[in-house]
Amino acid sequence: MQPEKRIALGLTVAVFLATWIAPIWPVEQALHSSLTVVGLCWLWRHDQRWPMRTIDFALICGFIAVHCVAARWLYSNLPYDEWVRALTGWSPQQAFGWQRNHADRLIHLMFGVCFTPGLREHMQQRWPRLSPRQAFALALMLIMCASLVYEWLEWGIALTMSPEAAEAYNGQQGDLWDAHADMLLATLGALLAWPRRVEASCAAAAEAA
Repeated sequence: MQPEKRIALGLTVAVFLATWIAPIWPVEQALHSSLTVVGLCWLWRHDQRWPMRTIDFALICGFIAVHCVAARWLYSNLPYDEWVRALTGWSPQQAFGWQRNHADRLIHLMFGVCFTPGLREHMQQRWPRLSPRQAFALALMLIMCASLVYEWLEWGIALTMSPEAAEAYNGQQGDLWDAHADMLLATLGALLAWPRRVEASCAAAAEAA
């Protein structure tokens, strides 16, 4: 593994460990963090078999690190508004008229943004005959499918809990369309990851044809 990737992975593990200092809701945080451990193991094994670009590796590490911080506060309790106000004196909640904590929305958006470039590159590594657009389309569909399966998983776990514990774990905050909004944001995040160089490659191929 390249030194830059080792640094990114090491920093991510450090953030993960730091979020477990005096946990506020240890059981619920452990449920969320189980996916973090799986993700870190997958990232390391995947890069050993199919080396990733450093930027793609770092993006995924960045997502996992932010996820760890949000998981400590179970997403809906993340005090981002207080942090921003302390640093800048500006309140996102007041400025946009938000009635709920949107930390979970950010995480789902980041999932699409941070994973799509690496997935697209992986598609072209495995199947070199794919065009850039085809590889991107497959990456987009994987993000959408992963988001759907995650919402199913959340729902399944919630069924085993009391209503209060399920609400704390899922962080719906009374929003009946929470799962739909999360999946949409992951999809939009993936679309935001459409690289300019792919557009350039497609345009060049069209001109050559």
